[in-house]
Amino acid sequence: MQRILSLLGLVAALIATSAVASAVQAQEPGAAIRAIPDYRLGSGDKIRVITFGEEALTGEFVVGGSGNVSMPLIGDVAAEGLTVPEFQTAVEESLKQGYLREPRVSVEVLNYRPFYIMGEVQNPGEYPYTNGLSVLNAVATAGGFTYRANSRRVYIKRADSSLEREYPLTPLTPVAPGDTIRITERFF
Repeated sequence: MQRILSLLGLVAALIATSAVASAVQAQEPGAAIRAIPDYRLGSGDKIRVITFGEEALTGEFVVGGSGNVSMPLIGDVAAEGLTVPEFQTAVEESLKQGYLREPRVSVEVLNYRPFYIMGEVQNPGEYPYTNGLSVLNAVATAGGFTYRANSRRVYIKRADSSLEREYPLTPLTPVAPGDTIRITERFF
């Protein structure tokens, strides 16, 4: 009985050590755990811009292929690579240029860019992104793993990067809009 208790204590210590190592690893640059930075607008995002007191300047817009949003009165406003608050400030500044004295603008993302999944899943392709999406949710959306799939590692390429990185495939591995997810074959 005492031997079982000491084994349980050892297992608990290993789990605690693993949790601390994971937390430290998450803080190191290039760590295996994936962190998603602040969301940046990109081509294909659908947004709602509300200009308080100005119905003609309120509406739903799509970030075009050039990275701009074409708005009434002020024309094209650069959106590519900006966070939502940065874009909101850019719209307010454009409206201050001789159109409105003190514009109050609110911006929200209605539809994010899709994500892409390929490799050893039943239905590879393009799928709509939803907030809080994890790799396992993405695999489920694509019909699940094939029988050859490596269910321990995943490769993800961010939309704004040309590099593909390897991550552990856990229930918490996050997906960002525009990501390309690749599920490889397992080796026997």
